[in-house]
Amino acid sequence: MRFHRWNSEQKLSHFFSLPNEIFLLGLAHGELAVYCYLKYLENRKTHQCWPSYRTIGTAVGMSENTVRKYVAMLEARGLITTAYTTIRATDGRPMNGHLMYTICPFHEVVDTHYRTQMEIWNCRTSGCTWRSWPLRRRCLHSDHV
Repeated sequence: MRFHRWNSEQKLSHFFSLPNEIFLLGLAHGELAVYCYLKYLENRKTHQCWPSYRTIGTAVGMSENTVRKYVAMLEARGLITTAYTTIRATDGRPMNGHLMYTICPFHEVVDTHYRTQMEIWNCRTSGCTWRSWPLRRRCLHSDHV
């Protein structure tokens, strides 16, 4: 068996990094897996990629419906945005393409997360109540809306 010898002079070019704060956001394991795969595919200049739900699911071991659920959760958390694309068939007809994913600037996501956590804490200490909506919380106190 032949092993590739590591050359310490070689530049690492096939990697991506995640900030440590990713683990403070309380992501589900599926959200983290889908987010990591999107970061892996991301064009580093445009911060975009176009994989199908099937491609993502195959890569991370999930069904297309499960991937769709986690993509929606990532979008609700502000980690990604999605946009529909169209492609042209060979005969010129417009057809639906894959979703275009844009990875949002992580510092903005973390800032929003911390701001939300502080609003929750302020409301709890002032005695108002929070109504929990799917993936989003809203304060019922008029001063905190």
